[in-house]
Amino acid sequence: MTLLLHASDLHFGTEQPQVVAALERLVADQRPDVLLLSGDVTQRATAAQFAAARTFIDRLQVPAMVAVPGNHDIPLFDLPRRVFNPYGRWRQAFGDDLEPVFENAAVLVIGVNSTRRWRHVQGEIADLQVARVAQRLAAASPRQWKLVVLHQPVAVPRPDEDHNLVRGYAKAVKYWRTAGADMVLAGHNHLPWAAPLVTTGDAGRVIWAVNAGTAVSHRVRPEAGNSVNMIRITELADGAAGARQALIERWDHQAEGDAFACVAQRELRRR
Repeated sequence: MTLLLHASDLHFGTEQPQVVAALERLVADQRPDVLLLSGDVTQRATAAQFAAARTFIDRLQVPAMVAVPGNHDIPLFDLPRRVFNPYGRWRQAFGDDLEPVFENAAVLVIGVNSTRRWRHVQGEIADLQVARVAQRLAAASPRQWKLVVLHQPVAVPRPDEDHNLVRGYAKAVKYWRTAGADMVLAGHNHLPWAAPLVTTGDAGRVIWAVNAGTAVSHRVRPEAGNSVNMIRITELADGAAGARQALIERWDHQAEGDAFACVAQRELRRR
């Protein structure tokens, strides 16, 4: 079994120490194999905020990580840095690869940088990114669950959230579904949500949108508090085809007891 922790929108600089400590306890208890960070690790992309975020992540001691930047991880008010070196501090904290990949026998995770220095909030997926990811997905083993991670979502739960959709989402979903993607993970709007995306004429191939809330920040939505997702990938011994199961779990921080608790599960199976 491979366990992935999907956390987003930590917004260090606005973190709540008690929630940070609760998340550390959850990780120590669950012991995930891979940490997936879908952007907005900091609030204003300052050196101090990146240092605090990196220190926290190191304390978690998760063996592997796929981290992509969010729009808050590019300096907003430091215009020279935003124009000439927008990812400088990100690279110091997380390395030069803005679109990292993790792969083992059970899962392939592909990071996509959907931020743009000329866009304050809304993200974008370029045609070259769509094609590159589709090529990597198509070349993967059919036994692997195939996940794409970016910051701005490709789907939202209701029409009044449409402004949060990443530009180019329709083309990306179409091509990535055809290439074999099973899930697209994101954050950005601080609303935890998971749902299958099925288009007319392609009912046999389902791709899931899995969005995470804000993990530790006080910048929560009225209808959603702090939360993270756990994704469990399990190989089932029910035939030579090697059927696999993915269990998507939403874990919310509970004020009473000051701990994260599993509040929802979605089971996915495929061959």
